Amino acid sequence: MDLPSNKRILSAAQPTGEAHIGNYLGAFKQWVALQDAGNDVCAMIADLHAITAPYDAATFPNTTLRMAALLMAVGLDPKKSVVFIQSHVPAHTEAAWLLTTITPVGDLTRMTQYKDKAKKQKTVGAGLLNYPTLMAADILLYQTEIVPVGEDQTQHLEFARTLARKFNRQFGKTFTEPRAFVLEETARIMSLTDPTRKMSKSDLPASRIGLLDDPSAIPRKIRAAVTDSGTAVNPKKLGPALTNLLTIFATFSEKPFRDVAEEYAGLGYAVVKSALADLLVDRLAPIRNRAEELLWDHGELQRILADGAERAATLANKTLVTMRKRMGLLLPQNE
Repeated sequence: MDLPSNKRILSAAQPTGEAHIGNYLGAFKQWVALQDAGNDVCAMIADLHAITAPYDAATFPNTTLRMAALLMAVGLDPKKSVVFIQSHVPAHTEAAWLLTTITPVGDLTRMTQYKDKAKKQKTVGAGLLNYPTLMAADILLYQTEIVPVGEDQTQHLEFARTLARKFNRQFGKTFTEPRAFVLEETARIMSLTDPTRKMSKSDLPASRIGLLDDPSAIPRKIRAAVTDSGTAVNPKKLGPALTNLLTIFATFSEKPFRDVAEEYAGLGYAVVKSALADLLVDRLAPIRNRAEELLWDHGELQRILADGAERAATLANKTLVTMRKRMGLLLPQNE
């Protein structure tokens, strides 16, 4: 897949649950590649989005810091990219409100993710309904040219594009119309306990390998992972469970899947699991160690995030002032 270069890019991760190897391969690793390709990446920890669903307020600050540390540990460099927490840049909430005034309610109620999530919540807050408008504000404030998204987020990005066009027509050219960069699913990582479902942060810990898992937990989880019938690897007859384990092995060893399957042909499942556990412990160690370094020194981590928020606010506030002017709002004298 060809990577864009010299573009303004916004990526975002919610600080909920423990990020796992599927998140790394499906998103984080590709964000780092976009950064290293010479793009201007704004990497946002989307805490305001996260609170539209039930969450634990007591532990939320810690999970927010852990996500920030993790994004830097996987390779997002705060000297190259702008790494910041969404709620630390007040322009996001004001821009979202301004955009809400031109957002038809019917468009929001038709969003697929809203309908899906509303079914799972006893009480549906207005924040969940207005989630796409806040996401549009996140994107448009930075004059974002490209947004890396999964297939499930393309509807939200198209909504942001629609709002940008509507605002530009109604109030004058203000926003860059963003384009999607659909993240390539280089490896479909499935649950260790149910290989018919994707690995998920919301499932039980035994179903996933967390990027910050203790090294002793990884072999235990891999040993307990479900396998197919039989006792030895047969490359011509692989079920979903063994296919998943070999896919993880192939991806982290950077070998073709077929080569890995042939390498372990005829060997018992326990041999495959042992080798996979060793590989994951080795590959994830640098990420875990770097995250622990960052989390150990909260003061330095907070300083990095404060610097990121200041840089993000400089970009966002410029667009916000233009929005206010174009919408006819009286600006304070100092603006």
